Amino acid sequence: MTWIVQGILSFIIAISFAIIFNAPRKKLVACGVVGMSGWLIFSGFTLVSGDSVQASFAGAFMVALAAHILSKRFRMPMIIFSVPGIILLVPGGLAYNAMRNIVENDYLTAIGFASKAFMTSGAIAMGLVFAEVLMQLIFRYLRKRKTASHIT
Repeated sequence: MTWIVQGILSFIIAISFAIIFNAPRKKLVACGVVGMSGWLIFSGFTLVSGDSVQASFAGAFMVALAAHILSKRFRMPMIIFSVPGIILLVPGGLAYNAMRNIVENDYLTAIGFASKAFMTSGAIAMGLVFAEVLMQLIFRYLRKRKTASHIT
C-alpha cells in the first residue's frame, strides 16, 4: 500500500514542480512519470541497501534515463523532464538540519548532516552524468549500426 501512495504522491509532486518550471501542459504527465520512477527507485534502493546516498545515485540515474528517452520520443529538451524528477531527490531536509545545528552551535551534528547532504548531492550529480554517458554510448552504437546497414 505504501508503494502505491508514494507513487501517487511523487507523481503529483513532480507534476507540481513541472508546472512551476513552466513545462508544456501536454508533457506534464510525462514529467510526473519521470519523477515517480526516480522516487520509486530511490525508495526501493533505500529499503534494500539502507544507504540513501546509493539510492540517490540509482534514482538520479533512472530519472536521467527516463528523461533522455522521453526527450527523444517527444523531440524536446531533456531538461523539461529531468528537473521535475530530480527535485524529489534533493536532500533539502539534510541541508536544513545542518544549518539549524550550526545556528544552535552543535557543530559536530551539523558536520554529519552537511557531509551526508554533500555526498547525496554528489551521488545525484554522478547518477545524471553516468546516465548521460550511457545514453551517448547507446546512441553512438545505434548510429554506427544504422549507417553500417545502409552501406551493405
